[in-house]
Formats: sequence, structure tokens, C-alpha cells
Amino acid sequence: MKDVKTCINDAEEKMDMALIHLEDSLAHIRAGKADIRLLDGIRVDSYGSMAPLNSVAAISTPDARSIAIKPWDKSMFRIIEKAIIDSDLGIMPENNGEIIRIGIPPLTEERRKALAKQCKAEAENAKVSVRNARRDGNDALKKAVKDGLAEDEQKNGEAKLQKMHDKFIKQIEDLFAAKEKEIMTV
Repeated sequence: MKDVKTCINDAEEKMDMALIHLEDSLAHIRAGKADIRLLDGIRVDSYGSMAPLNSVAAISTPDARSIAIKPWDKSMFRIIEKAIIDSDLGIMPENNGEIIRIGIPPLTEERRKALAKQCKAEAENAKVSVRNARRDGNDALKKAVKDGLAEDEQKNGEAKLQKMHDKFIKQIEDLFAAKEKEIMTV
């Protein structure tokens, strides 16, 4: 038999994972500012294995509109450039032989709206995950009642789950609002 604490902890862990995933997803959405996390998903062929870009080069943001990539091995320039071009970033890198620069262009109004819409979809997915975690927790509590848990403990557990659900939904909405403001700020 599961106790109330176990059910609530399981649900909280799922809700927390949804929030972490949302933060990660929003970090990869380009908001017109240079951020090295934009390059997290890019992998390059390094000596026969696919490696993350940050393991073959030093990545920095010298200013708010550009990212500088300095490969540790000169032979990696072409490979890194090709990986960036092939990625879904949609930005052309510039290579001067010493460093690869990626200029982050300012976003158009249409693109800002599309990115805000994408962020809203990510936030909705996170909310659905939180709701599913609450539902799973409630189902586990109902099953525990059949296995001998007191009904008043089940009701208290459901109330705690609801409070936790509300807290995570608020955090999701705050994250979305902050990202939307960042995107829509010219």
C-alpha cells in the first residue's frame, strides 16, 4: 500500500520535471539576444564521434548581438560551420580563420509573434504534464483507499496535491510571461 507522502512526492517529482523541461525548452528559443544555450543542441563530428559543440570549442558572447566560437583544433572550423548551417538556428556563421562569429539578427514583429506562440505551446505542454501528475497522484490515493488508507487522509492528500498543482501552474505562467516579455521587447 502506498502512503499519502509517497503519492505526493511522486507527483511533485513529475511536476518538477515538467518545470525543468519547460525552462530548458524556453532557453533554446531565440529571443533576439545572444545566448550560448542556443548552441546546446548542435553536435559536431569530432574524431569519429558526435560531440556537443561546447566540448570542441570555447563559446562566448562578446556582446548582446553575437556569439564567438573559438575551436581548440584548427581542423574543426569547417565541421563547426557546417553543423551551424545545418542546424535549425537559421543563422549564417562568419569565419575569419581565428574565430567563428554568429551574428544574432534583430527579430521582425512577425517572427516575435511566432516565437511567442511557440513559447505558449511549450508552456501549455508543461501545464498538461503538471495536470497529468496531479491526476496520477489522485488515482494513486484512490487506489490506496481501496488498500486500506483512511478516506480523510485521501482528502487531505488530494488537497495537498491541488495546492502543489496550483503552485507549479503559477511558476509555469510566470516563466512564460517573462519569456514572452523578453521576446516582445524590441
